[in-house]
Amino acid sequence: KNYGYNLKNIKNDGYKKIYEIENLLNYDSNSSRVKSSAILMQNIVDIINYEKPDLLIYGGDREDVIVYATVAIYLNIPTIHFYGGDHSKDGYVDHPIRHATSKLSSLHFVTIDEHKERLVKLGEKEDRIFVIGSISLDKFNEPIYSKEEIFKILNLDYKKNFALTIFHPVTIEQNKSAKIFRDILISLKEKNIFSFVSYPNVDPANFEIIKVIEEFSKDNNFYFYKNFDRKLFLSIYKNALFLIGNSSSGIIESASAKIPAINVGVRQVGRKANNNVIFCDSRKEKIKEAIKNALNFDKSKIFNIYGDGNSAKRAYELIKKLDFKRYIIKDEDPLELGSRKCK
Repeated sequence: KNYGYNLKNIKNDGYKKIYEIENLLNYDSNSSRVKSSAILMQNIVDIINYEKPDLLIYGGDREDVIVYATVAIYLNIPTIHFYGGDHSKDGYVDHPIRHATSKLSSLHFVTIDEHKERLVKLGEKEDRIFVIGSISLDKFNEPIYSKEEIFKILNLDYKKNFALTIFHPVTIEQNKSAKIFRDILISLKEKNIFSFVSYPNVDPANFEIIKVIEEFSKDNNFYFYKNFDRKLFLSIYKNALFLIGNSSSGIIESASAKIPAINVGVRQVGRKANNNVIFCDSRKEKIKEAIKNALNFDKSKIFNIYGDGNSAKRAYELIKKLDFKRYIIKDEDPLELGSRKCK
């Protein structure tokens, strides 16, 4: 509940069966992340073994996906890993976790051809890999609230223009994440730009970022939130002047919202980015310069290379027709496949 308790949103989506597992340790350390993963694995095994699903689906690069992939491969359950083959050069643990999860997975529904190429280099057979675009973009086709409705729902004084801030800690900047986050807030304030500001994720150094939030908690220039329901979040996102922080959403999703995205610091650096992404280092003067560039950005030129908003339909059609059992056994030799070029 310290991080928004979005389980309530999952329940509101109307799923008939939901298993609740208490696994997240409320600590700010590298070891707590590993221990939380161990608790998840310990508890998820019996659930999956009991359900005996025809298919297990997971997405991304967080610790939960490698848990699901590990359990499923031992239980001989076919799996689909979404978002495999992506990569960044920021040195964060999520990226090797993503690649390790791909090696454990039966099938891959990837976003772009480059991601397919990377999986082939990792020794995955081409017939396991399907390029469908990013399913995270599909939600941007949904109806949203107007600016006036947003502020009315939140019982706030109306602001004609605002930004969206999403900033998370990363290992290489762990000792200065709080300072970078503070400088982002100060830069927005000095530019007189109101912003909706997300709480950080649960990675190490998030406690220090939360301390900064508490420091600015009574500042009328910001609205801090832990979690919004889907429609409200999308409404804020699509109505924002720009996105600022270091979230992967800026790299992949912001172009579908037709807004610029400012990526501050090393997180996401080296990742294939859309033309609306403005990378800047963490110095305050560079953050201010990036904000100025974002405000003057020509939004008519924004195009999303990651998909067209119809990826879920493609995934669904593939899931209906694929024979998953034939993909369970992974007997390919990386020496034979790893140096091949995608067709």
